[in-house]
Amino acid sequence: MKNVQKQVPSLPLLVTLVGFPQISESIFTPILPALSRSLQVSAGRSQLTMSSYFGAFAIGVLFWGQLADYRGRRPAMLAGLLIYLAGNIGLLVSPNFTWLLGCRLIQAFGASAGSVVTQTIMRESFSGVRGTQVFARVSAAMALAPALGPLIGGSVESYLGYHHVFTVLVLMALACLGYATVCLPETRPETVRVADWGQQKRVIGRLVCDPVVWTYGLLISGINGILFSYYAEAPFIFEARFGFSAVQYGSLGLLLAAASLGGALLVSWLASFWDPMRIMFDGLLLSSLSAGGLIVAAYFGLVGPMLVSLFMVFLGLNITLPNALNRALVGYEAVMGSASGWFSLGYYLLVSGLTYLMSWLHNGSIVTLPAYILGICLTMSAVYGWLYLKSLAHEG
Repeated sequence: MKNVQKQVPSLPLLVTLVGFPQISESIFTPILPALSRSLQVSAGRSQLTMSSYFGAFAIGVLFWGQLADYRGRRPAMLAGLLIYLAGNIGLLVSPNFTWLLGCRLIQAFGASAGSVVTQTIMRESFSGVRGTQVFARVSAAMALAPALGPLIGGSVESYLGYHHVFTVLVLMALACLGYATVCLPETRPETVRVADWGQQKRVIGRLVCDPVVWTYGLLISGINGILFSYYAEAPFIFEARFGFSAVQYGSLGLLLAAASLGGALLVSWLASFWDPMRIMFDGLLLSSLSAGGLIVAAYFGLVGPMLVSLFMVFLGLNITLPNALNRALVGYEAVMGSASGWFSLGYYLLVSGLTYLMSWLHNGSIVTLPAYILGICLTMSAVYGWLYLKSLAHEG
């Protein structure tokens, strides 16, 4: 048993487990109109399948984080995948919208294990330069997965009909469950303490009073908030305003994928030469400057410069995200599962709020999204700049 606990999960397995929840979220995007027509519900009601996902996901990350400490990382992940599979089967056989919405919540609750348990496994399996490199590669998958979801969903709907998107989800759940059952080792250290409620309150109090946790939580939330807000708003810009076809708009996902992969490669290379905090600061600076360029390009309606600026924005964000994920809970190793659960609950709720904020700000102007991105980038830069300068002063 001790030998099993010392095993380190493979990178392909980690990528699979951290990527499937985000594919599951975004795969619904292209099928909403067909879903609305088929189930005879309004467009606004059909969009509940998107907004409700984050709510159930936030609750799930807390639950699975706790279970990962109580029962172990492997049992928590396998249980989450079983519930995820059950939710997907429910979607496939849903007779009406109410049933479908309930199964969507079950799906999100189970899928959240892929986020919090995988990140817990990564934090306790890898550290130092290797940890930064692993988080960089997995972060690329986290950024790429939402781009794959609409592509998969749109392709399946076009050739087989929207209902077969649920078939794809069932097959994906079976594949992930089988892969994890065969290949996922138990990684929970023997030193991990199972926290009772009194200890849980101390963990919460420690997290709430820790400015470093708040700083990294803001960065992770802000970066994901920008990503999902882009997916919500970009169709109104490129399709409605600039006349992109659905295929042309879908190809923009390749732009974000290139930015995520480029950021991962840069971080992996720079980790051998630069301090992680410097890498993060430079990534935020690049994103902020690029967001300013995006505003100018949008104001003058210049599509090419807008696309270049978007690429640079997401390149900078993907330079920052891996280190933020890797460093967020340093010092919480003895209560990593519980700390990861509470931390993830907080930042997913903030992601949900930021995504809702973008929909509230929507006014038909193509400058709104660039201004929103710049505002978040500047806020993150200011907050992280304080921590970075404090760190430099401490070293001096």
